Amino acid sequence: MSALNFDLDTAIDTLAEQGWIVIPHALPVELIAALRESCLAVWEEGLFHEAATGRADGQARRAEIRSDSVLWLDQVEDRPAVAAYNAAMDEVMQGVNRGLYLGLVELESHFAVYPEGAFYKKHLDRFRDDDARTLTTVFYLNENWPAEAGGQIRLYLDDECQEFVDIEPEAGTLVLFLSDCFWHEVLPARRQRLSVTGWYRRRGSSVPW
Repeated sequence: MSALNFDLDTAIDTLAEQGWIVIPHALPVELIAALRESCLAVWEEGLFHEAATGRADGQARRAEIRSDSVLWLDQVEDRPAVAAYNAAMDEVMQGVNRGLYLGLVELESHFAVYPEGAFYKKHLDRFRDDDARTLTTVFYLNENWPAEAGGQIRLYLDDECQEFVDIEPEAGTLVLFLSDCFWHEVLPARRQRLSVTGWYRRRGSSVPW
């Protein structure tokens, strides 16, 4: 039985039309609460690490660019809430492949915790030398998030980054967008901010840039 609280075909149509979509109340409230509890539990256990930028030998912590901490879900995939989330997102992947023919083969994702004051400067999600990341996913776990707490994702809708939409990080909101098309940033959070962030990947090839 599907855990999705939205019509997947309609969502895929919107994604095909504009390359991005925001879906409120995407998953059941019980699953959202369980994911939030799991995220906070492993945070308290000290399992997170400070997020880095770049990949492979070029990966480094750059606090002036991003200041969140992350834990990859494959490290806690035996937790029931994480397994249920992965199953729901696999259903999304299969639907996107049927509707958009993107050739997605897997989802890599992590819990992300932004402590008070944390941010992530404007960036693209696809690496310069690896085109595997195709569709970005962000799922929020913050219950009753007030607008004055900041932490919105600012999604830029044009190449000049002049037009944008700010998306509140409210629990249950799922954001999907094409990884190579949309610059985005996370505005400074004024309280602890929780999410599950990921990337649907296709079989990549090296890009000689």
